[in-house]
Amino acid sequence: MPDQATHTVRTVLKRFPAAGPYGSWPADEYAAQKQAQGQPARVVMDLHADDFLVIADSPAPH
Repeated sequence: MPDQATHTVRTVLKRFPAAGPYGSWPADEYAAQKQAQGQPARVVMDLHADDFLVIADSPAPH
């Protein structure tokens, strides 16, 4: 029986410019707020746009 790949859908919840004030972590703070609300949010870097993205992964519908 072949393995079935698990697919996920990534949703960008919010973008933050990487050039924020020194010592400020707004993307991480926003992701923590979403996690506290029960949403599985995490921060990734969009190198091309020089932005931090807060994203949520969810299973793809079949």
